[in-house]
Amino acid sequence: MITDFMKAKKIFSRVLYYIFALFLAFLICVPFFWMVVTSIKTNGAVMLLPVEWIPKQPSLDAYRKLFSIENFWSSVANSFYISVFCTVLRILCAAMAAFALAKIKFRGSKVLFSVFITALMIPPQTTFIPLFIIMGKLNLLNNLNAFLFLQMFNAFAIFMLYQKMQTINDAFIEAATIDGAGMWRIFFQIILPLCPGTLATLAILSFMDLWNDYLLPLVLLTDRANYTLPLILNSMQGQYSNQYNLMMAGSLLSIIPILIVYICAQKYFKEGLTVGGVKG
Repeated sequence: MITDFMKAKKIFSRVLYYIFALFLAFLICVPFFWMVVTSIKTNGAVMLLPVEWIPKQPSLDAYRKLFSIENFWSSVANSFYISVFCTVLRILCAAMAAFALAKIKFRGSKVLFSVFITALMIPPQTTFIPLFIIMGKLNLLNNLNAFLFLQMFNAFAIFMLYQKMQTINDAFIEAATIDGAGMWRIFFQIILPLCPGTLATLAILSFMDLWNDYLLPLVLLTDRANYTLPLILNSMQGQYSNQYNLMMAGSLLSIIPILIVYICAQKYFKEGLTVGGVKG
């Protein structure tokens, strides 16, 4: 009888778990579904009451108007340029720094790592004025290449890769050194292939961060031709303040690249997030 009660309790707990999971999935999907529905409505149908969850007369006028906005496609290209190249540069520089701190013994390495960790506590907004002054002196204002310099150092990326490389057995490096491999070969052919989960996780997080970044491009970019996608979408709020279907169409398109990146690297994402969580 006790066994039957435990089985019933286990089944009931599992049912409650699935109900709760479905409820959370519903809450997450509703805003996304509402974005899609609003983007294919006409401008007049957006404000109709009662709300049309399924448009009676779906239209793609919002997307046609969005694609015809001046500098829209150039903003997409600018966002891709910054997101892709800065992500690669950020991960490469962070990996080299983490490798030096985790596997190369030198005086002051722990102090230097502590400085990197301290940098995580500094709000990035406090650095905008110094960065603006420095980029101005380097003649890099209103230049997309300025972001390549600014993304070479990222304390969070260094911290994650440092935690992962700490778990790699030093015997791999010792064996490669005995076989005559140099540090660069060890780094690229041994260390990096052993960190796929962390690298994929950082690629997803970095791409999302750079793709959605609004404040730093707002500070450094003044020419509309160099605007990124978030800046173009924000500029629509004044000119198209009442065209919510157009706003939803632009927001929906801005999400698609992030979803593609996540889908391509999701099998490594969970592994990367658990780096340093288990010792031994």
